[in-house]
Amino acid sequence: MGLFGFGKKMKEEPSCGCNGPVSEEKTYIAEEGSCTCGGNGCHIKVLGAGCKSCHEQHENVKKAVANMSLDAEVEYITDMEKVMSYGVMSMPAIVVNEQVVSMGKVLKSAQVEELLKKLGCRKEGIK
Repeated sequence: MGLFGFGKKMKEEPSCGCNGPVSEEKTYIAEEGSCTCGGNGCHIKVLGAGCKSCHEQHENVKKAVANMSLDAEVEYITDMEKVMSYGVMSMPAIVVNEQVVSMGKVLKSAQVEELLKKLGCRKEGIK
């Protein structure tokens, strides 16, 4: 009985070491146990509308990444169609590895560092 999708096996999408989706550009290297998507396993996006608070959040995230010596690119997304695809209704929002981890408030760089550490983002080579 597959009512409402219960009882159906979900097709598992392959993922890289950071749990991000595997694509042509990003491939999982099983022997090394790492991915080729940036080394540290964290994909960070700041979602915003282009307002002062959103710009401030973007700068705080970039500062936190620099303070932690992460080799991660911080992407700033203002395309409302993309923002809405994450289900975000209040901005700014932070997305790490395609998961919304904060929305509706501006986090200071120290708070962002704490959040990234909890999520397992660390300097390349450190386990």
